Amino acid sequence: MLAQLNSAPMYLICGGIIALVAVICVVFMVRAYKAGVAIGMDPTKMKRAITSSATFSLLPSVGILLGVIALSGSLGTPWPWLRLSVIGALHYETQVAQAAAEQVGMSTLSIAEMTPSAFATIALLMSVCIMWGMLFSLLFNKKYSGKLGSGKKSGNGGGFGDMAMTAMFIGLVTAYIGSYIGEIVSKNGLFTFTGNWLPLAVAAVSALAMALFTWISEKPKYAWVESFSIAASMLVGMASAIVLKLV
Repeated sequence: MLAQLNSAPMYLICGGIIALVAVICVVFMVRAYKAGVAIGMDPTKMKRAITSSATFSLLPSVGILLGVIALSGSLGTPWPWLRLSVIGALHYETQVAQAAAEQVGMSTLSIAEMTPSAFATIALLMSVCIMWGMLFSLLFNKKYSGKLGSGKKSGNGGGFGDMAMTAMFIGLVTAYIGSYIGEIVSKNGLFTFTGNWLPLAVAAVSALAMALFTWISEKPKYAWVESFSIAASMLVGMASAIVLKLV
């Protein structure tokens, strides 16, 4: 099954889509550069912005690469490569893939239990669940964008957009971590885990790492750390998972 998932047709299909997206990105970059020159922007500053953007994209992309490697053992390399290169996110892809695997009768997301029909179901669900952001952007983004800046400011200075993003993020974190917290059972005044405690420990370590990077990035000379904080926190969390598993 893994050989089929890593076959030449799979690479051709997924690679072709990724190449198309890459070409579109280059076209928009060239058009943006020409538009900048047309309105009188300094070409030197624009080239510096391009270079700095490419540089700051390297470390965050490490987290994406790690996600491809993590999923390639059960879904092959082409499909995770496509999902995480175009529109997917590591936390989303792994969560949905695992949920879909359980619904088709697999005990866990692994190549040992993978079948063609199971992969088709998992791949379809991973795609359908995330496509609505693109569709809603096409239909409602213009109206929604107007609300982002027009919402009344809260006491902390945030408008509607800030509150919506914060609420969404808290909801995601609650959904992911809540299932593991639900495995804590109280008996005779003692709390014990009936399931796997490792995800909660890794989440705690990652949160502490993110807090540290955020604190550092608030320093005037270290604002650039913010661009790497998410990827670095992921690496710290993954490293802690290995260490805790060995312990």
